[in-house]
Amino acid sequence: MVAPKYKRVLLKLSGEALMGDQQYGIGPEMLIGVAEEVKAIVDLGVQTALVVGGGNIFRGVAASSKGMDRASADYIGMLATVMNSLALQGALEKIGVPTRVLSAISIHQVAEPYIRRRAIRHLEKGRIVIFAAGTGNPYFTTDTAAVLRAAEIHAEVFLKATKVDGVYDMDPVRNKEAKFIEAIDYMSVLEQRLHVMDSTAVSLAMENSLEMVVFNLKVKGNIRRVVCGDRSIGTRIFESRPASGNR
Repeated sequence: MVAPKYKRVLLKLSGEALMGDQQYGIGPEMLIGVAEEVKAIVDLGVQTALVVGGGNIFRGVAASSKGMDRASADYIGMLATVMNSLALQGALEKIGVPTRVLSAISIHQVAEPYIRRRAIRHLEKGRIVIFAAGTGNPYFTTDTAAVLRAAEIHAEVFLKATKVDGVYDMDPVRNKEAKFIEAIDYMSVLEQRLHVMDSTAVSLAMENSLEMVVFNLKVKGNIRRVVCGDRSIGTRIFESRPASGNR
């Protein structure tokens, strides 16, 4: 068995990752599949934290663009992440993985309040921690919240699971000429305006020297491969400029 490269990781999942083949909501089969993929790295002894978006239920930015107050829209989006977090917790515990949901907004009946030291203690005890409700403040994306939590718990790597193989120099869905990027530094991501995360999240990751891997969630076993150090998967983003280029 290949030993894991990292001891503590934070995995960011988009809300859309839970939809499966549906147009919205949570796909039961996809939910189970994600839970099993996460369990595979927990079984390696990796301390695992998760952040799940809420775009499969409600997207605050889209709602605000249609006239809804941005702060109100973002709070609704936070509640959507809580729903996804509870669903994922249920799927994980159903396959025997102890899980705790820590929410940045107070919902004591269904989730623990977010306390950094408590989160770290849960991780040390082998429990998965799911951070819900973003930062607890409007105007911040779940990507920014995920980078913030990764820095707070001293995660060794930030894993961003997406629908594509990694980072490209342009949208690979719309442009077949798009070139895959194996490794890139954060400043280049900002300068080239690559759509990895919003600029606030990228800047925060850069300031905290947080290693990031962007990879395809849909390929079974990818999470485990990345955690075990397989460099053939995804795009790696670093603080300083890497020597390698495109492929």
